[in-house]
Amino acid sequence: MRILLLEDDKQLGPWIATGLREEGHVVDHFDDGKDALIAAMGQTFDLLILDRMVPSLDGLTVLKSLRASKDKTPALFLTALGEVDARVEGFEAGGDDYLTKPFAFAELSARVGALGRRREGAENAEATQTTLRYGDMTLDLLSRRCERQGQPIDLMAKEIKLLEYLMRRPGRLVTRTMLLEQVWDMSFDPTTSVVETHISRLRAKIDKPFDEPLLRTRRGEGYVFGA
Repeated sequence: MRILLLEDDKQLGPWIATGLREEGHVVDHFDDGKDALIAAMGQTFDLLILDRMVPSLDGLTVLKSLRASKDKTPALFLTALGEVDARVEGFEAGGDDYLTKPFAFAELSARVGALGRRREGAENAEATQTTLRYGDMTLDLLSRRCERQGQPIDLMAKEIKLLEYLMRRPGRLVTRTMLLEQVWDMSFDPTTSVVETHISRLRAKIDKPFDEPLLRTRRGEGYVFGA
């Protein structure tokens, strides 16, 4: 899994990051809440491990901001605040688990594994959905029909596959490389413009006739569908 770790303790943070990496995870370690939020908003992670008390933005505020942007990445709070009220506050902010300090790494590892399996189960369930909906848009994968505000949108086969990939990841940054690999089954090719061409055609069909755009470009980063 790719894990975002927000922990400002100069000994504990590197210790956790090293342990998780030894178990095969990719860990992006931050000691500042603002930096962690920027990273989480612009990249895709499988799990968030958040300390409650860190500089700039505390872990609770970071998660509230992500949940407000429809980010559903599982989150584990790791903190010295172990009182019942603090744990309840964490869960109400959108946390999925809560581990108080001090702790054994074996327990942290077990909780990381459990959250990872839960996420895989949710993604597998989503993958079986044949009708995708976001706001006023519907995509029926069986009938290959797309509608927005009740108006039919005529899409080519590759445009349907592209839109499906985007709709299954609302609010998450999707890079050009991800699209090349998952939609076109291609390795990175800096010379091809196939992604840009199809994004432009798709945007002309699903956005231009309507007031609110759903497909946005983040210059130099990729694309975001929805919020």
